[in-house]
Amino acid sequence: MLYDLLFAPFVDYTFMQRALVGSCAMSLGAAPFGVFLVLRRMSLVGDAMAHAILPGVAIGYLLGGLSLIAMTLGGLIAGVIVATLTSLVSRMTRLPEDASLAAFYLLSLSLGVLIISGQGNNVDLVHVLFGSVLALDNAALLLVSSITSISLLTLAVLYRPLVVECLDSTYCRSVSTFGSWTPVIFLIMIVLNLVGGFHALGTLMAVGIMILPAVVARFWGRQKLGLMLVIAVASAMLSSWIGLLLSFHFDLPSGPAIILCLSTLYVFSTLATLFKKQPKPLKSITHSITSSKD
Repeated sequence: MLYDLLFAPFVDYTFMQRALVGSCAMSLGAAPFGVFLVLRRMSLVGDAMAHAILPGVAIGYLLGGLSLIAMTLGGLIAGVIVATLTSLVSRMTRLPEDASLAAFYLLSLSLGVLIISGQGNNVDLVHVLFGSVLALDNAALLLVSSITSISLLTLAVLYRPLVVECLDSTYCRSVSTFGSWTPVIFLIMIVLNLVGGFHALGTLMAVGIMILPAVVARFWGRQKLGLMLVIAVASAMLSSWIGLLLSFHFDLPSGPAIILCLSTLYVFSTLATLFKKQPKPLKSITHSITSSKD
């Protein structure tokens, strides 16, 4: 009975195997960068960039239909353009970077929806916005796996500059060869992982498998970065496995099921932290010692 519930779908059905492999690949590539987004207090930047790729995806769809290459290149170009324009507007005006990013992401989201709605149908719009992890084919798996490999290689090369940049960006630029390029490469990798994730989870939910595991890891990581990275990846993979099983057994949308499992982990982590026994404050301890002496 337990085997039928937990393992049989992945053994008996090829589409479930592909969905699990693709989800685990996305977890391995996106979750570590989500940890650095959380540490840099840029979580909402990831959400904004996820929406920013939509016009490029829509134009790729307009030119090539549901073409993997066209939509991927379109999303990547759109994400880089929005990131560049956001930086330029912030430097040339007094508008804060987060405000300009919010403006561009709203513009991108509305433009992308209009393009897809005007040239396609509701099925195409739902596919782009929410994805379909159960429909991943070999080409999509190859794309996601390639992005994961590039992400891990980049993380290995830029690990120390990223850590230092989280603490002091000015110091990082002064002591590291990659210091000036670290924020740019980091943002490009965020966009690249979001573009890879949208094929499975859609543009609206791709950021979920990046940010939510990182937030969960922040609760349990004990301020140790290595442990936080491991917890983030493990949380994303576990939620992918459980979410796919829920989708299979209860006929639920696969992407939202995975994100809902991650959200459940977040709620549990929050409650566990709130109700965890806190150590007595120093004043209370001092007061109790004084009282016992009297």
